[in-house]
Amino acid sequence: MDEITICIDNTREGMTQTVAFFEKELQKLRAGKASPQMLEGIKVEYYGNLTPIEQVGNISTPDARQIIVQPWERSMLQPIEKAIINANIDVTPQNNGEFIRLVVPTLTEEKRKDMVKKAKQEAEQAKIGVRNIRRSSNETAKKLQDGGLPEDTIKKLEIDIQKLTDDFISKIDKITEIKEKEIMTI
Repeated sequence: MDEITICIDNTREGMTQTVAFFEKELQKLRAGKASPQMLEGIKVEYYGNLTPIEQVGNISTPDARQIIVQPWERSMLQPIEKAIINANIDVTPQNNGEFIRLVVPTLTEEKRKDMVKKAKQEAEQAKIGVRNIRRSSNETAKKLQDGGLPEDTIKKLEIDIQKLTDDFISKIDKITEIKEKEIMTI
């Protein structure tokens, strides 16, 4: 019975990680509000190394329309500005010699629809991830059956794996629905 518990726990953990990654990816989609997550993944040339932007300065959002990047070193203003431009996040950095200001423009209807499409693509990727975990867990169940566990025990395990899959796909759908409303709300 320990193998069954381990299989279910591994399935749940894998699916939880998939949903967490999906939520993190959705945070990068801006819904017309400024968010430090919009800059996540941007790397800045820092003494010859590509360094995450959050490690070369302080990122803050003084209001819903702007992001301020205050570098630890003034010499980093140009490289940060260049990295933001190269990241192509649809926001033009304004360098005032002290910090970099990003004014987040209001999204057009068309842009909002594009973002909803992107969110749905991310959701589909997350669902594929969950289904791949299900397939892998079902293969583990088959190996347990070959290892001598009774067929009815394996059938129950497969039902439990399917229930977990359904729950996590439902979670992904709910998260996507909330993000879609957030994006489409002006």
